[in-house]
Amino acid sequence: MASWGLESGGDRFAGCRSVYAELYLKSGGSQFGLDRSSFDSLLEEIQQRYLPAGASADESRDFCRSLRVSELVLARGCAAGNERAWEEFLSRYREKIYAIAGYIAKPSSVARELADTLYADLYGTGAGEGQRVSKLASYSGRGSLEGWLRTVLAQQYVNRYRREYRLVSLDEQAEAGSQFVSPSAPPTVAIDQRLELAIDGALAASSAEERFLLAAYYLDGRTLFEIGELLAVHESTISRRLEKLAKELRKRILANLGQRGMSRRQALEALDVDVRDVRLDIRRRLTQESEMSPFS
Repeated sequence: MASWGLESGGDRFAGCRSVYAELYLKSGGSQFGLDRSSFDSLLEEIQQRYLPAGASADESRDFCRSLRVSELVLARGCAAGNERAWEEFLSRYREKIYAIAGYIAKPSSVARELADTLYADLYGTGAGEGQRVSKLASYSGRGSLEGWLRTVLAQQYVNRYRREYRLVSLDEQAEAGSQFVSPSAPPTVAIDQRLELAIDGALAASSAEERFLLAAYYLDGRTLFEIGELLAVHESTISRRLEKLAKELRKRILANLGQRGMSRRQALEALDVDVRDVRLDIRRRLTQESEMSPFS
């Protein structure tokens, strides 16, 4: 059977491996060409990405049991090019993808194009000799696959909007001649590099869902209602998630600063800076292609 190119995560996971056999049977991975060894490595890859290094065996077991393993192996089987996995995926999700695209985008021709573009990304393209690159390989099983697909479609729609907006803006600037105006150099403020590294690390550890919310609300200025419309959830749900996310990011940054040698008081003082003075491309970090997590 295919190994899917995964490697073992090491002794860190010894205490939680007792649940792997149970989860493998539950996943049905064998029907999509995933053997037990590769399944174990997949679980450890995901834990390594999302669990802190000091997580206990109980925390690791609970985390693994929370994963949607049947949807995870289906997505990874598709990413690996397994025909049976693709047949199952299309049977379950083809109509749902077009329905979600139709809800997000108008007119129907734009919705159809959005869905077709997603199919191309999901199926995968070549990137080097013999290497298949599918967006489905970034699904982690931490929420429903349908929710993940909804988030990916919404992100693609927002990216399309940004590209079109930039083109229109450039045309308008050319007509007004404003593209020839030299911008004033912004004032520079000395910022502890540890803060920039801590912020970058906190954002890097965020899921695609979290980055999408932050970019849509804080960078693009979209309202709670607009974001809710894109993701087919109520605006109050978006509000609660943003509030929770802001608190979680603050905790992550403080923890990162502590790991970089700052005391609690120093870390709190460092957070008092104006975010505009941080020499970090936050937009690039928030909009980069990465693992896509769903709304659950």
